[in-house]
Amino acid sequence: MNYHLITGGCGFVGRNFVKRIYNTTDDTIFFIDDLSVGTHPSTWLPENIPNRKENGLEFFGDDERMVFLKQDARYFIRAMLDNDNHIKDNYGLNITHFTDVFHFAAIVGGRAKIDGDPMLVALDLSIDAEFFLWVCRHKPNRTLYPSSSAAYPVDLQTESDAIALSESDIDFKNMGQPDMTYGWSKLTGEYLAYIAAKYYDVSVTCIRPFSGYGEDQDLSYPIPAIARRAALKENPFEVWGTGKQGRDFVHIDDVMDCTLLAMDKITDGRAINIGSGKLTNFLQIIDVFTSFAGYDPDIKQLLDKPVGVHARYANMDYVNDELDWKPNISLEEGMRRVYDIAVQKYT
Repeated sequence: MNYHLITGGCGFVGRNFVKRIYNTTDDTIFFIDDLSVGTHPSTWLPENIPNRKENGLEFFGDDERMVFLKQDARYFIRAMLDNDNHIKDNYGLNITHFTDVFHFAAIVGGRAKIDGDPMLVALDLSIDAEFFLWVCRHKPNRTLYPSSSAAYPVDLQTESDAIALSESDIDFKNMGQPDMTYGWSKLTGEYLAYIAAKYYDVSVTCIRPFSGYGEDQDLSYPIPAIARRAALKENPFEVWGTGKQGRDFVHIDDVMDCTLLAMDKITDGRAINIGSGKLTNFLQIIDVFTSFAGYDPDIKQLLDKPVGVHARYANMDYVNDELDWKPNISLEEGMRRVYDIAVQKYT
C-alpha cells in the first residue's frame, strides 16, 4: 500500500488532487488542512460518502483511503521532524513513509489577499522552509512543490513589455523582482527545492501554474466571481480595473494532468510552466460568460481595485517539446463548466 501526503488538502488545488488520486489509484491519501482557507471534506466529497472519526482523524470512503487531519501544516511538520513515528504513535496508523508528497499548504486568497495583506502572505516562507527541512529528512519517493507564475519578474509583464514567459526567464544568478511577497515566497520555495534535490538527493518537481480555475473555486478568485455575475445577469457588469489586464487561464483538470506527468519525468527541482500559452483579458472573459447568459451588459470599471500586472501568460514550448503535453480543455469548454455550476448555485 502506498501512502501519499497532501498539505493544504482542502483548498482548491489540494482537494482536486485528493479526489484525483483516490479515483485513479488504490493508494491511501493522508491530507491535512487547518481550514483557514479550505473547506471541510464534507463540503466537496460526495454527499453520502461513508465517514467516521477516530483519534482526531476523519476517514472517508468505504475503504477509508482518504484520511483527514485538521491541523496547521507547520505543527504537523514540526511533530514529524521531532518523531518519525508521529502518525503511528499519536493516531494509531502504521504510516512511517510517504510515497508522494504534494505541498499545497500556503496563504492564498486571490489578488485582494496578495496586495491587501502581503505580510500575512509572507508566512508562506515559514511554511515552505519547515516543509523542505522535513522532506530532506524524510526522503519521500517524490515531492511536488507548486510555485506560481507570480515568481516571474514583473518587468516582463507590463503593458509595453509583456512577453510569453519562459522557464528560463527566472535565473537565480540574475534575479528580477517577482510579484509581491507571494511571488518572493514561491521563488524562495523553488530555490529550496533546488537545494533539496542537489544536496539531499530528494526527488522534487516544481510547477508554475498560471491562472488556474475550475468549477469548485471560491469567489475570491476572478473566474467564479465573473461567472456568478453573469449567471445573475448583473447589469452594469463590474470588472476590477479596466478589464484589459490579461492572464493565461488553465483548467484544474489540465493542471493535474500536467503535474502528474511532470512528476514522472522531472526529479531535479526544475520548474515548468503550466498554462495554455494564450493571453486572454478579463473583458474577453466577460464576453464569454455573458454570451452563455444571453445578454450584453454595460461594463462598470472598478478602478480602485487591485489588478496586479498588466499581462501574464506562459511560453509553453518547453513543456510541449519535452513532456509532449498540451491542455485538453479549451477556454470555452472550461468556462462553460464554471458557468453551468454558477447557474445551479446562484439562480
